[in-house]
Amino acid sequence: MSAPEAPAGAPTPRHGLSVAARLGVQHRLGGMAAPLLTAVVAFFMGGVVVAATGHNPFTTFGAIWDGTGLSWFYHLPWDSSSIEALNLQQTLIWMTTLILTGLAVSFAFRCGLFNIGGQGQYVMGLIVANWVGVSFAQLAGPAHILLAIAAATVAGAVWAGIAGILKATVGAHEVISTIMLNWSAIYFGMYLFGQGGPLQNTANTSNPISADIAQSATLPVFWGDPVLQGLHVGFFIALGMLVVFTLLLNRTTLGYAVRAVGFNPDAAAYGGISVRRSYFLAMAISGAFAGLAGAIDMLGWQHHFGTLDIASNQVGFLGIAVALLGRNSALGVGVSALLFGGLFYGTTHGLDPNVFKPELASNLTSIIQGLVVLFVGADVLILYFWNKRRKRG
Repeated sequence: MSAPEAPAGAPTPRHGLSVAARLGVQHRLGGMAAPLLTAVVAFFMGGVVVAATGHNPFTTFGAIWDGTGLSWFYHLPWDSSSIEALNLQQTLIWMTTLILTGLAVSFAFRCGLFNIGGQGQYVMGLIVANWVGVSFAQLAGPAHILLAIAAATVAGAVWAGIAGILKATVGAHEVISTIMLNWSAIYFGMYLFGQGGPLQNTANTSNPISADIAQSATLPVFWGDPVLQGLHVGFFIALGMLVVFTLLLNRTTLGYAVRAVGFNPDAAAYGGISVRRSYFLAMAISGAFAGLAGAIDMLGWQHHFGTLDIASNQVGFLGIAVALLGRNSALGVGVSALLFGGLFYGTTHGLDPNVFKPELASNLTSIIQGLVVLFVGADVLILYFWNKRRKRG
């Protein structure tokens, strides 16, 4: 039996692809090209800044690459005590945190919300993890760690849930409310850890810093020297959260509701989905990721926190760039977190000061972060020019 002929005037598929399939390919190509183009342009602009200071951009970027420790993979035989291994351990520690703060932004994005409050949720996770780590020293190791992680995750969820409730009930914009919650968390932490604060280290009352968590609450180190802060098991927790993020969005009714509201809240409401409930849950889950990041940092390598640390820490804001560059997907966030984690450590602690001053190179991270946010709409432009090219063809 012969196949039916296509009706007159119907578009003829080229290369065996239907019109819908070709549009899907174009969209995926644009989705992949946008972050690649963003990274290329960002590093190019960073090279221009380096050249303006009178240094060689290629030599500088080579030194930054060495500072990340990624060169350890092709330095055979592998030596876990080498400087490359130590740098790589630190890069992966930063990657661990950025994965979680990136997911905190990405999950809210998938519901059409801009969670700019990851910093405050992260700080609340730090505070609660420190309190549990110091106050329940009588608990056994695994129980103490699980309690601190669970409490910090809930704290982040509650802090972000406030913005979710305001959005769902009175329509308060989440950007405004999360910015306010950021500052509330920062000043709350400064009060707790400041001089005379409830969580200040009583052994040195002149130093505005918290007490160290108990040994039973510290995350085990599986690679490297614990004295030099090797890579802890929180790295695997962060990788596991990438899987949780994917399953939650794509294999649960909650994830379906979140994605539907993100595409079109009016259509989702018409289909019987509670938009208010989705707003609240999306923000609460996002905050849980950020609170978990705070717990892993406190239990994994910080072990204490001070008022100066709260004022200077920007890891929650860096998670915004991670999410944008990663296209709000689990794989993209993981790769983007590795890029920014390596860039952050490679331009500060790991950079050879004889090649380029680390205090200047650290600004490259801020430049690239800003360019990522600037080019967030690059996929629209790329698809536009792609379609124009196809029409001319």
